[in-house]
Amino acid sequence: MTTEPVSFPRQHARTQRFSLGAPRAFTVAPDGSHVAFLRSRSGTDRANLLWVLDLMDGGERVAADPAVLLGGATERLSAEERARRERSREGAAGIVGYATDTAVELAAFALSGRLFAAELRAGTARELPVPGPVIDPRPSPDGRHIAYVVRGALRVVGTEGDGDRALAEPESGTVTYGLAEFIAAEEMARSRGFWWSPDSDRLLVARADDAPVRRWWIADPARPDREPARVAYPAAGTDNAEVRLFVIGLDGARTEVVWDRARYPYLARVHWSESGAPLLLVQARDQLSQAYLAVDPDDGATRMVHADGAAGDTGWLELFAGVPCWSPSGQLVRIADEGGARVLAVGERPLTGPQMHLRAVLDVSGDDVLVSASAGEAAADPEIGEVHVYRVNELGVERVSPEPGVHSAVRSSGVTVLVSATLGAPGSYAQVLRDGKLVATVASYAERPVLAPRVTLTQGGTRRIPCAVLLPAGYQEGDGPLPVLLDPYGGPHGQRVVAAHNAHLTSQWFADQGFAVVVADGRGTPGRSPAWEKAVRGDFTLTLDDQIDALQGLAGSYPLDLTRVAIRGWSYGGYLAALAVLRRPDVFHAGIAGAPVTDWRLYDTHYTERYLGDPGSTPETYATSSLVTDDGLSDPAGTHRPLMIIHGLADDNVVAAHTLRLSSALLAAGRPHEVLPLSGVTHMTPQEQVAENLLLLQVDFLKRSLGMAGG
Repeated sequence: MTTEPVSFPRQHARTQRFSLGAPRAFTVAPDGSHVAFLRSRSGTDRANLLWVLDLMDGGERVAADPAVLLGGATERLSAEERARRERSREGAAGIVGYATDTAVELAAFALSGRLFAAELRAGTARELPVPGPVIDPRPSPDGRHIAYVVRGALRVVGTEGDGDRALAEPESGTVTYGLAEFIAAEEMARSRGFWWSPDSDRLLVARADDAPVRRWWIADPARPDREPARVAYPAAGTDNAEVRLFVIGLDGARTEVVWDRARYPYLARVHWSESGAPLLLVQARDQLSQAYLAVDPDDGATRMVHADGAAGDTGWLELFAGVPCWSPSGQLVRIADEGGARVLAVGERPLTGPQMHLRAVLDVSGDDVLVSASAGEAAADPEIGEVHVYRVNELGVERVSPEPGVHSAVRSSGVTVLVSATLGAPGSYAQVLRDGKLVATVASYAERPVLAPRVTLTQGGTRRIPCAVLLPAGYQEGDGPLPVLLDPYGGPHGQRVVAAHNAHLTSQWFADQGFAVVVADGRGTPGRSPAWEKAVRGDFTLTLDDQIDALQGLAGSYPLDLTRVAIRGWSYGGYLAALAVLRRPDVFHAGIAGAPVTDWRLYDTHYTERYLGDPGSTPETYATSSLVTDDGLSDPAGTHRPLMIIHGLADDNVVAAHTLRLSSALLAAGRPHEVLPLSGVTHMTPQEQVAENLLLLQVDFLKRSLGMAGG
């Protein structure tokens, strides 16, 4: 009996894009003795276990197994936990997050809304009897207490299960303590709402009141017996949640942190370490000014440490991972856009120049700062799609990641976990370095893909746009031109042209169906320069111009049949695909728009206003970038191209109203199109059958639309 080989769409779906089984979420013990991390048992197992790598003997052991802790019971998630996972795009199960004390001896995590603690050296875990459903438990630095959130209340319990009590309880149903509000979690990459003091005697706690936020209703039309979900969604130009910050002692004493919240309503970052006073980054609503504030935890007063401002014509102020923070000597560490470059600044002095484009600060300890960065526009080698790890100090810059690829790292004292992905090998691999020398590797159980990308990283068009070009396996020079499929994200915070194998697997699968696939990262995408990212301010249609520029620039070097060009994308890429076939039917002959933003007035405040401004003050920018207000929709003499629109009806990020409004506008204009509604599917489409069949349906649509065999 032979076993039929698994297809790529099925493998891609059941492995959650080959992410299952790969180690992640590393934490290094400060004494260099061990490393904690998450990993499932196989490339198709969704349930993560908490593991410990012993650096003394190189052995791995399980510190917490969800199947054992839950007694084999099915995991149950609260609505609040499902929302948190949607914000972080988390599709795995089991232990999806954990926090530790400073010594990395004790870890805390939630399973099915229950609180568990694990002793990492002993490899034992136990449940603490507390009310649920528990969200985001975090041990105190000294390991004596665990703080957690239940139904909007911040509570604390001793690590032996003693003294459980509420430190802050919501005054109404619209208030939460200790949780990030929607806009912080979705757009600011701030997923936390409380922070322990280094002395473990008090916490900084965010209080969010979403009473001012408009309520939307998200229904499941396939289940009319169920009530619609009522969600607070801050659409562009409308009110945000009101966010305040308190210092709360373990005895319940409360002091409000005071700053000019009218001027700086966004609480973007909070940092509290032994190196200095609590540090806040607060931002103006227009994101053209922000302030770094030091907090006096005794009386809640704040003082200005640094202020940033940006002129309206130079774009917004970006937020970055890992900053702001204090250096061990008490200097402010930040990433800033100065002199046309994105640099690392310690104190008031930039330590990097235009040769590097800073992405994040990974660690600050000793005399240096560990950062991730790509090549700046002044670099001699563009290093297309590469992201490297560097050590930066007063003496200069040293690259830590030797191979071309995409790298990140976690560090404590002299131990660094370097996580790397390259074009030449599938997946990623984790190496543990001590003082720069390899001492251990962390095994990955991720599945090996059934195909390998045949990708060329290059630059295309007059703007030297970073591109990836993929041809079918077995294609030979002289076989003739191929139908073209553009496969972009193409917008802010979404780099697709990367020097990593797995990033191009789906594009290669489409190429193997008979296409030349082009992925282009035009203006607005990250990784090149501040000016490149900020060129889209006030006009998202520039991103379409760059897709066309790249396509036409590559046509002279690759077998591209420009009489048969299609485009597909999801989220911003879905918007771009719909924009392409509606605005430029002379270039594009078919499009697939997945979960597209079609009317930017329906998208959220922090993201949309960053690029398009306040819709009440600049309605023209929204009209220019909108699909549903496009006058070309009603042009009876226009060329109509096939368009498939796909949308999950449970999407609370890009709500289904975007697709429904576009479909209504197209119907009113007499423009044919197809709509594929996905019942019960969110913005992530994690369901295995849905993810698999979506790929197959897209290929069928593209072949039919371009007149290819097998459609």
